[in-house]
Amino acid sequence: MSRSILILFIFFSIVGCSGGDIDEVGLVTENAMVVSAHPLASAVGADILKRGGNAVDAAIAVQFALAVVYPDAGNIGGGGFLVLRQQDGSIDALDYREKAPLAAHKDMYLNEAGEVIEGLSLKGHLAAGVPGTVDGMVRAHEKYGSMPWAELVQPAVELAARGFPLTEKEAVKLNEERNDFIRYNTFKPNFILKDHWSEGDTLRLQDLAYALRLIRDQGRAGFYEGPTANNIVAEMERGGGIISKEDLQQYKSVWRDPITANIGAYKVISMPPPSSGGIALVQLLTISSQFPLGEWGWNTAQTAHFMVEAERRVYADRAEHLGDPDFWEVPVEGLLDSAYIMQRMANIDLDWASDSDEVSAGEPVAYESPNTTHYSIVDPMGNAVSVTTTLNSSFGSKVFVAGSGFLLNNEMDDFSVKPGYPNSYRVIGGEANAIQPGKRMLSSMTPTILEKEGKLYMVVGSMGGSTIITTVYQIITNVIAHNLPMQGAVNAGRFHHQWQPDWVLSEWGALGPGTGAKLWFRGHKIAPKTGGGIGRAAGILVLPDGRLEGGADPRGDDASAGF
Repeated sequence: MSRSILILFIFFSIVGCSGGDIDEVGLVTENAMVVSAHPLASAVGADILKRGGNAVDAAIAVQFALAVVYPDAGNIGGGGFLVLRQQDGSIDALDYREKAPLAAHKDMYLNEAGEVIEGLSLKGHLAAGVPGTVDGMVRAHEKYGSMPWAELVQPAVELAARGFPLTEKEAVKLNEERNDFIRYNTFKPNFILKDHWSEGDTLRLQDLAYALRLIRDQGRAGFYEGPTANNIVAEMERGGGIISKEDLQQYKSVWRDPITANIGAYKVISMPPPSSGGIALVQLLTISSQFPLGEWGWNTAQTAHFMVEAERRVYADRAEHLGDPDFWEVPVEGLLDSAYIMQRMANIDLDWASDSDEVSAGEPVAYESPNTTHYSIVDPMGNAVSVTTTLNSSFGSKVFVAGSGFLLNNEMDDFSVKPGYPNSYRVIGGEANAIQPGKRMLSSMTPTILEKEGKLYMVVGSMGGSTIITTVYQIITNVIAHNLPMQGAVNAGRFHHQWQPDWVLSEWGALGPGTGAKLWFRGHKIAPKTGGGIGRAAGILVLPDGRLEGGADPRGDDASAGF
């Protein structure tokens, strides 16, 4: 190793943590808490709870508010997952993930030679899957809502119509995306094409306000039928997309059984396939429970080495075995079997890095995105909701639906457009996640709730594409193994490994004093994360006295609100 590279990694390893103070305690409230990616959305959710709404009511209101104030990931043109734990301990999970249009096919992003056409699944009209967000919120309200539907959508209508001040980060992102907004839209979205946005500028979204009013007044029909549906189909026809009226009419969210596992004193409740997050998280936490991470210390060389090796094997399983369970037989019980999980770790060398080219998926017994956003909610009754929602990349496909003012997702890139070919997050997939009409694409979203000794303990999740799983894993480990407060656990620097490519992606300074250099000498290749941190998380921890501590990520404009 050259002297210059060694100096780089020594410097890299000793720079302070990128997130913030790991001992910081977040907002603490007595009764209720909402943590989301934007202060205005968190305030909307807290207000719903103050007015007597439950956690699901607040989740619906926050979802629509984020579609306005956090347009790069909040959405009505995307999808997501919701995990619920009610005060009596009953649990549920809602899959409102996007679907491949009926006209989609396995080779739709390949040229005549069978090679991937770069960017076709990532930007523009053909990148969009059938949106699921509105249907998901309607289904959640039908089953668990307590307040009138219109009252939950109205705050978003007002934010869009009256306008809201941009944060510095949001202004920068709008400026950065200007050229893509012009390039990929059939009509110039002039409402968002100001020459230069600055912090404090007011953004008014009148077309989006109109679309939200239709949803407020007509529910599901206000989006999947009538003017909005017509606008979506017209947009597809102008831009060469394939979403049809039949796709919109047929879309249905699905209630699924959550992934659950008892690990020591904790019960993990997370999202099942087509999310890979719940299975991968349980695998990682099960492995970690067998090793003294607390004694090894937070982000020391021994702890980081072990976590990377665990992540390497879990992501290899993800690539081979995970997909939409309606189309692919996912060996859920086999993947969650503790004996199988530990067998996968049997060949780990605690002193030297594995070679990912020599690590393949295991053979479990068969029993039968990066811009996303997450919000966590606990209501005064003790109901908890963990929701991760996305357009996939920042601002999705970059395509606004003319006349309706909302962005379409680019979730088709989350399919394996060709077996063995990496997507925009460099994640490799196989046949389990191949494109099929009506199929849901595999996800890394990991909305999660933890119980401790039978009582609600933690609500957590993150954005970040393929890094979501490892972000949630590290935050939970920061709390239960290293005794960090919720805010400190969210602040703490992060690192990530996903099998392929074979490197450790790390925030600057995340690996603690000297750890980066020590990992390098153990055979790990470390790549510093540029252009922002890894993930943006939202967590709530139930303290021993029953109060709630919020953890809002300092990497963004995230905020906690409660009472």
